[in-house]
Amino acid sequence: MADYTTPLDGKVALVTGAAQRIGAGIVRLLHAHGMNVALHYRSSRHAAEQLQAELDANRPGSVALLEADLLAVDRLPRLVDKALARWGRLDVLVNNASTFYATPLGSTTEDQWDDLLGINLKVPYFLAQAAAAHLKACGGCIVNIADIHAQRPLKAHPVYSVAKAGKVMLTKALARELGPEIRVNAVAPGAILWPQAGLDEVTKQRIISRTALKRQGTVEDIAHAVLFLIRDADYITGQTIGVDGGRMLTA
Repeated sequence: MADYTTPLDGKVALVTGAAQRIGAGIVRLLHAHGMNVALHYRSSRHAAEQLQAELDANRPGSVALLEADLLAVDRLPRLVDKALARWGRLDVLVNNASTFYATPLGSTTEDQWDDLLGINLKVPYFLAQAAAAHLKACGGCIVNIADIHAQRPLKAHPVYSVAKAGKVMLTKALARELGPEIRVNAVAPGAILWPQAGLDEVTKQRIISRTALKRQGTVEDIAHAVLFLIRDADYITGQTIGVDGGRMLTA
């Protein structure tokens, strides 16, 4: 049977928000498949250094750490340049960095709006703009990490939900703008990781019960979807893949 996968050895991915949680899982899997990784972080320096040491132990010099406040949008071209300076190419941009917190209607501030829309929507747009020429040169691709709440708003999180809905449309718009050379797709996680603020067990079980598969997903589930879109999906662009255990099928 023919193998339609594309080898990733020596190719370069820039992953934002990559020191922990889903970002770290994406980095580990792409690295395991031969990619060099420019690992962006903002404040999680210790976690980033630990992940770099873990991966460099297997393949020395394969991970570069890039510290940056992504909301300093005018500095995003410099972030791309730093990734290029390390290996001389850029094949993949994974817009994973995200901010998540409640903004109940009636108490939302303008700063919260700017922060949530900034990280989840504005930054991916301008980072794609900064990286586009370099991705085009390599026939590369962009993968955005969205959320199932782009389609089904989360109670008390209207601004976050709007931002993620924008990210899904951004995926489609960029696919139109950057084709045919660059593919742009998204992954929308469901019940994968619980919020860092924590949830009680009753709430967790209620969320899981609403999935068709009746179980929580894993970081690896998201990472494998990202890998598929990078390596195996040569004729897919402008699409959002829900990795949610069938959550969107239920009421």
